[in-house]
This record gives sequence, C-alpha cells and structure tokens, in this order.
Amino acid sequence: MTIGHLPDIPAIGDGSGLEADPRLHPEELQLAFRNKALPLEGLRYDLTPTGLHYTLIHYDIPWVDARAWRLKVGGLVRRPRSFSLEELMRRPQRTLPVTLECAGDGRALLSPRPLSQPWLTGAVGTAEWTGTPLRALLEEVGLAEGVQEVVFTGLDHGVEGGVEQDYQRSLPLAEALHADALLAWAMNGRPLEPQHGFPLRLIVPGWYGMAHVKWLRAIDAIAGTFTGYQQAVAYRYSQRRDEPGEPVTLMRVRALMVPPGFPDFATRLRLVPRGPVELEGRAWSGRARVTGVAVSVDGGQTWAPAELGEPVGPYAWQPWRFRWEALPGTYELCCRATDSAGNVQPLVQHWTARGMGNNAVQRVRVVVRDR
Repeated sequence: MTIGHLPDIPAIGDGSGLEADPRLHPEELQLAFRNKALPLEGLRYDLTPTGLHYTLIHYDIPWVDARAWRLKVGGLVRRPRSFSLEELMRRPQRTLPVTLECAGDGRALLSPRPLSQPWLTGAVGTAEWTGTPLRALLEEVGLAEGVQEVVFTGLDHGVEGGVEQDYQRSLPLAEALHADALLAWAMNGRPLEPQHGFPLRLIVPGWYGMAHVKWLRAIDAIAGTFTGYQQAVAYRYSQRRDEPGEPVTLMRVRALMVPPGFPDFATRLRLVPRGPVELEGRAWSGRARVTGVAVSVDGGQTWAPAELGEPVGPYAWQPWRFRWEALPGTYELCCRATDSAGNVQPLVQHWTARGMGNNAVQRVRVVVRDR
C-alpha cells in the first residue's frame, strides 16, 4: 500500500544492497539493537522463555487497544465478517509447541553481506502457542470458488524497498487450511506480548518466521498470486536482487550447539577445562523429522553421531547430546543435522542475494586448558 509521495531515502553503502566490508554500517547496528536473537545458552530449554525468544520487527510495534480491535475476514468469501478478540477466544482452541526461525538468520556471516538485519546465529526459538484453528474460521465465512491464496495483513506499517506498505504475506490455500495453522493470542500460557504480535498473530508450523504475521488486522481470500513486497521481493532465494528467484517457505534442516565452557567477553572464544564435556543443542526442520545429528571436533574433517532426544511436539526442535573427551588444544566444534527427507546441512553456505535460508553448520572456537 502506498500513500502519497515518498521522500528520497538515502541508500546504505553504494546502493547495491550488498557490502563486502565486514564492518557494519550504522543503519545495520540500529537494526541489530532493535531486534534480538536467542542467546545460544537458551537452547537448553525445551520451550524458550518468552523474554529469550528471538524477535524481528520490520517497522514499529503497533499500539493496539484490544477492546476496539477487530479482525476483518473478507475477499472471496460468501459471508465476510469481523471478529473481536473476545469472540475469537470463545472459539475452539488448541495449544501447540512450534519452532520459529527467521529466514535471514546467519546473513551477516555471508560475504558479500546482504544489507538488512545483520543476524549472526540464533534467530530462533520454540514456544507454546495458543489460539483457534484458522481452517474452521475460513470454513465458517465460506470460501468462494477460485480462491488460490489467503492474504494476511498486519498493523505494522512502514517503507521497505522504496514501497510504503502494511506488512503482508500470503499462504497457498492448502497451507491456510492446514489443520495446525492457528490464529494465536497466547504464547507460553500468557497473552501475547507487544513485540510478539499482541493481540493476534498467525502461526503456520514449519514455515520460516516471515509467514507468521503479527498484529493481524485482516485476512482476505484471493484468486491468483499475491504480489506484495514481502511475498514477491523480500523473501526470495536468488543470486541477484533484481531477479524473482524462488520463494522462501519451509525451514531448512539445521542444528545448533550450546557453546561449551565459558566465554571471553569480547571475542566469545570458549574456554573449556580438559576432561569429559557434554555438548548439547537443538535440531529442527520444516515439516520433516530430524533423524540424526553428527558432531565434529576438528572443523568438519571427521564426524561422530550424537544422541538424539524426543521433541515436545511434532513442530518443535529436538534435543541432542554428545560426550566429548576434551584434551588440551584449540578446536573448532561443529554440529550437522539430517532430516527424514534426506536433507543434510551444508558445510559451506550457499550464497543468496538477500541472505535467506542460511543453514550451514555452526562453528564454535574452543580452547581446552590443562586444568
């Protein structure tokens, strides 16, 4: 949506959207301070405490008066209507543990670096989401013939890529009708906090975070393909920023490790005493089950299987553990997941122009001391 004339907005860097210099621009630092990754020690929790869960806010956190707020459902439906939060909460409800990961996690590790939120590692979290099934609501309003996608519009508004817009994303009809897609009003047993989408957000298990639209204000059924900026431009796999590429959808298979020992304050280099060390972490994949995690202590030259635990739900990450007999020296620890569809994490990240779907193996530098 565009309203009026936009002023000239300065470009970051040379205007290409890419940066070869590893030093961050002030605009990237500003984004980094507004948004928040999970501290990797938070991987120890089956369910991420709400205050540790990652957040990405494209524009501003809207101020919402829940008493006046309404969700409007329309487009190609037979019985368009609006719902208050109270009405939605009286509907049948479910609670599901679901892992969410930002599609751009790891972007700042790429070279050249796509200019956007400069994630390193940890834009992920798993929470219990409570809400009402989207499918039943869409069936109640009656989808008309010819519906192909369902568009979700949030209350957050801003400018991105030279386009003034509300944050909007669509789902193919089959995904919108998925039995476990939720309109959620609670996270970890409490009402959504403002940064997580109060009063209502979409939860679509298995998809990267951009699909889980926050601060929902409207749902519209449409014929054809939605061509809004977040759908057709921002979240794409491509080698150039001016080519359409392929859409970002389900999360790719990935494992992360809790860095062992304790860190140096500035460099985050890990210091570990010699002896037995239990390495641990989490692994996940979009709609496939993680079938294995392997660990390397020599930078990926050799691998050994980790012990894989059970997830708290079919859409939640899985715990893993590995016992390492640490001897004095310097090491690079890695973990690598495989899923039931045969997908394996790459050792080297495949570069994309917008820095999406980064699931190369994590590498943790460790010094083992002889005391």
